[in-house]
Amino acid sequence: MKLDIRYSNHPEDAKAYDTEEQRKNFLVEHIFAKDEILLTYSHQDRMVFGGAMPSNDILSLEAGKDFGTDFFLARRELGVINIGGPGRILLDGTAIEVLKGDGAYVGMGTKSVSFESSSKAEPAKFYLVSAPAHHTYPTVKVALSNANPKKMGTAESSNARTIYQYVHPAVCQSCQLVMGLTILEKGSVWNTMPCHTHERRMEVYLYFDMAADTRVFHFNGAPTETRHLVVANEQAVISPSWSIHSGVGTASYTFIWGMAGENQTFDDMDFVAPENIR
Repeated sequence: MKLDIRYSNHPEDAKAYDTEEQRKNFLVEHIFAKDEILLTYSHQDRMVFGGAMPSNDILSLEAGKDFGTDFFLARRELGVINIGGPGRILLDGTAIEVLKGDGAYVGMGTKSVSFESSSKAEPAKFYLVSAPAHHTYPTVKVALSNANPKKMGTAESSNARTIYQYVHPAVCQSCQLVMGLTILEKGSVWNTMPCHTHERRMEVYLYFDMAADTRVFHFNGAPTETRHLVVANEQAVISPSWSIHSGVGTASYTFIWGMAGENQTFDDMDFVAPENIR
């Protein structure tokens, strides 16, 4: 298991970042690697996120000095969504079978968390998002068909999409983690427009299901000091609480969002009118 650490950024400091600094601080270019777990520890709300891609081996989450605990979920909760081939999430010896689009919420206190693919030729890709926890809630499998769907946007504004809430009060209990997947309608290219911030929680976006030559222009920064990141397939963006998080693609894409912070009210957003964006 490999861990990258990203520190918090003040919005006044971020104003001065050039393209290289923007990417170094907010873009995670490598999420999946064969037979490895790659994680990023963000000091924005101490969220941990990354990918597990088992092929020949079963991969297990570890703790130790980096987390100051005996096992990974001793003081954490975990959300998982599989974006690859079929596989299994192994929790204290109990297997949860998952297809592409299936996920799970795993409660604090689960001692052993491992991942396995059903086929070496078509390995699973488990995307993981973890936040600190204060209470143990039940582990729940969340298939795409059981996620809570919300239709948003219009074809006329090129942002017709369905938000599928996986880890959310409408689906299961969690301490602070909120997580889901957004699928855009054919011909729509914008996500989260009009844009917004939410000072009470940070967010991470994972973009995937993209062709090799497709790019998403992800807009970040304070509303009056916007910047952008050019994002390729299976790359993730860290969005601090003070930053907008909106993107437009050169072709079709899907994304997973994960949030952590002071509340779980999904509609608690501070919208920014287009005429006020700079």
